[in-house]
Amino acid sequence: MTGGAAQPWWRSAVVYQVYPRSFADSDGDGVGDLPGITSRLDHLAALGIDAIWLSPVYRSPHADNGYDISDYQDVDPTFGTLADLDGLIAAAHARGIRIVLDLVVNHTSDEHPWFVAARSSRQDPKRDWYWWRPARPGTTPGEHGAEPTNWESFFSGPTWTWDEATAEYYLHLFAAKQPDLNWENPQVRAAVHTMMRWWLDRGVDGFRMDVINLVSKDPDLPDGEVAPGASYGNGFPHYASGPRIHEFVHEMHTQVFAGRENDLLLVGEMPGVTVPDARLFTDPARDELSIVFQFEHVSLDHGTTKFDPVPLALPRLKASLATWQEGLGEVGWNSLYWSNHDQPRAVSRFGDDGQWWRESATALATVLHLHRGTPFVYQGEELGMTNAPWADVTQMRDIESINYDAQARAAGADPQRVLDGLRSHGRDNARTPMQWDDGPLAGFGTGTPWLPVNPNHTWLNAAAQVGVPGSVFEHYRALIALRHTDPVVVEGSFHLLLPDDPDLWVFERRLDGHPSLLVAANCSGRPRALPAELDGWRDAESVLSNYPSGPTDTLAPWEARILRERDRTPVRPRGAR
Repeated sequence: MTGGAAQPWWRSAVVYQVYPRSFADSDGDGVGDLPGITSRLDHLAALGIDAIWLSPVYRSPHADNGYDISDYQDVDPTFGTLADLDGLIAAAHARGIRIVLDLVVNHTSDEHPWFVAARSSRQDPKRDWYWWRPARPGTTPGEHGAEPTNWESFFSGPTWTWDEATAEYYLHLFAAKQPDLNWENPQVRAAVHTMMRWWLDRGVDGFRMDVINLVSKDPDLPDGEVAPGASYGNGFPHYASGPRIHEFVHEMHTQVFAGRENDLLLVGEMPGVTVPDARLFTDPARDELSIVFQFEHVSLDHGTTKFDPVPLALPRLKASLATWQEGLGEVGWNSLYWSNHDQPRAVSRFGDDGQWWRESATALATVLHLHRGTPFVYQGEELGMTNAPWADVTQMRDIESINYDAQARAAGADPQRVLDGLRSHGRDNARTPMQWDDGPLAGFGTGTPWLPVNPNHTWLNAAAQVGVPGSVFEHYRALIALRHTDPVVVEGSFHLLLPDDPDLWVFERRLDGHPSLLVAANCSGRPRALPAELDGWRDAESVLSNYPSGPTDTLAPWEARILRERDRTPVRPRGAR
C-alpha cells in the first residue's frame, strides 16, 4: 500500500468526525444537514484537520440514526440532496480537506429494496442475500427460545425476528430493522463493491467501514455461552472476525481500491479485534486496510455491561495503549481516539469536567496526539464538550439506551443505577448539538434541536475559544500543527516510562536523525513532583504545554508538557519500556 518510498497521506493526518444530525442545521428543522456542514468548513480548516469522516447521510428510516441504510446511492432528505453532498466534497477539497464516508455493509435497513425482495418470498432471488433460518425444532415460532440461535443483540433482546409471511427468522445483530447481509453470497459482495466504486468515482477519499469484522460469520451459527442470570447467549465468538474475514477484506481491496491505495483512507471498525489480527489487517503487504478501530481502551471501564461502569486506574489505560503501540510498531498502523458517536465525552469519562475541565481536556489531547498513529477528533472534542445532564431517559433518543433501560427495569434493576449508567456512558452524550456560540440554541440552528442542547453551551462554545490563547481549541490546533511539522510525532518509536505510576503518563518518541520528544502529563487533580527518572530532560526545550508558566520541577494538576531534547544525543531515561 505504501507505493514505494512515498508514505500515504493519512499517516501524518488528523481526521475529524462529523455526526451530521448534530453538527449544524441550515434549514431550521432541528436536524443538522449537509449545507450546515459546508457552512462550517472554515472552522475545520482553521483547526488544521486533513480529512472529515462523515457519519451516514444515506437514505434511511433512522431506526439507528442512519446506520440502517435503505439506499446506498442517495442522500436522505433529512440531510439534503446528492447535489448538496457533491457540493460539500468540492468545498472541502478546495480547502485541502478530504471526505471519508461512513459505510455500513454488515447490515441494511429492513426497508432496503434488497430486503424487501428477500422477505417477499422464500423463492425470491435475493432471499439468500440475508440470513434466514427456521424456528428451533419442537418450539413455537415467535416465542422466546424458538430463535435459531440464542445470541443476544447489541441493542438488547434476541438477534432473530420472526417473519410471519415467510415463516422463518432473519438475523440482525443490531436492531430488528437492521437485517444482516449474507456475505457468504458472492452476489452480495459484488453489489457492495460496485456501490463503493461508484462513490470513489464521485470523489470521496475513502471509507470508514462500520463493524466490518462482523461480515464473516461461522456458517453453522452455533449457540453462544449463556452467563449466569442472562436470558441470551454470547454469540460474539461465532460472528466476529469469522473464518473468511481476511478473504473478504482482501477481495474488497482488490475489487475496489487496487491502484489508488495511497489516495484513499480505508478504516475498519472492528469490535474485539486483537493486536495480532490488527497487524494482519493493516500490513501494507497484505492489501487489506489502512487502519483499524479497536475498542480495548474504551472497554476498560465497563463492568457487567457498558452501563455498569467501574473505576479505571491510569496504569491499565496506559498499558492498553502501549500494547497497541508496540504491537503495531513495526507492521501496521494505529488509530488514536478518545471519542466518537458511540462513546461518551472524553473529558467527562477520562478527565475532570469540573474544576480541571480545560486542563484535563488539553492533557488528554496531548497524550493521545503524541502517540504513534492517526488521531481522530470527534466533533466538539476540540472544544472540550462534556456529557449532558440528562434528567431522565425520556430526554434520550438512542435506541441502545432506550432498549437497555426497558430491559434492565423489566429485570428488576435499580432505576437510579440504570439512569446513572446511561448518564455516564450513553451514546447520546456524544450526539448533543455542536456548541458554536452562547445563543439560545448554541448556534446550531433556529429550530428546536432533535436532541437538547447542553446547558453549558453558554460558556463552552467555539466562539469563546477560537483565537483565544490557552483555549482547548487552540491547544488542539497546536497539536495538529506539530504532527504536520515534526516527523518524530508521525514516525518515531514509542517508549512508555513509569508504567505503574498512578498519576503520571510519561513516554518518549524517538526517530533516528531527529531530536527525541518527551511527553509528561499529570492525570490527577493534585500536584506531582517530576520523578528522578526524568532528570535527563530538565534542560530540554519546551515545545507545548497546557499551562502558561514555564517548566518547573512540579507538574500542576492535569498539566501536560511536550519537551524536545536540545541535541541529537539520544536520551535514555531509566525505566524505559
